[in-house]
Amino acid sequence: MAELRVSHVGLCVADLTTSLRFYTEGLGFEVAETYGAGEEVAAAAEITGGAQLTSQMITKDGLRLELMWWAEPGCIGAPSTRRNQVGLTHLSFEVDDLPGAEARLVVHGAKVIESTRTCVRNADVGYDLVFLTDPDGNRIELIQWISSAENTDTRSRSAHTSRSARG
Repeated sequence: MAELRVSHVGLCVADLTTSLRFYTEGLGFEVAETYGAGEEVAAAAEITGGAQLTSQMITKDGLRLELMWWAEPGCIGAPSTRRNQVGLTHLSFEVDDLPGAEARLVVHGAKVIESTRTCVRNADVGYDLVFLTDPDGNRIELIQWISSAENTDTRSRSAHTSRSARG
């Protein structure tokens, strides 16, 4: 059987400079190779008419992300807004400092989706997460795992506070 290896994930962007700054300065990706292509990729990209592509590869922790900017015919459509929509729904990043990472991304053009802010503390797991959008509206998940000791301590404080509030 032929061996398969993950190559990369492609992401169409409306403005290559803005997206490159967001992913490198905001999320810590490193710039890799840049490719240009024209009509020779039109069929593979399922584009009719003219085609002019700049493909910027960036890397982080073994993930290769291809930022694809189409000068011709330009990008169309909108990214997924719900996690139950078929297809790629988000990119997820583990962070050690959720508020700090969130603030850094906002400076680079992210928008926080406040309604997604979630805090989970139970016997099995503890984490805080929030979704943001990149400059094109693609969903970015930031998740901070809470250690077992912190998780237990937080659950104990919550139970004590709940009992105290009931008096």
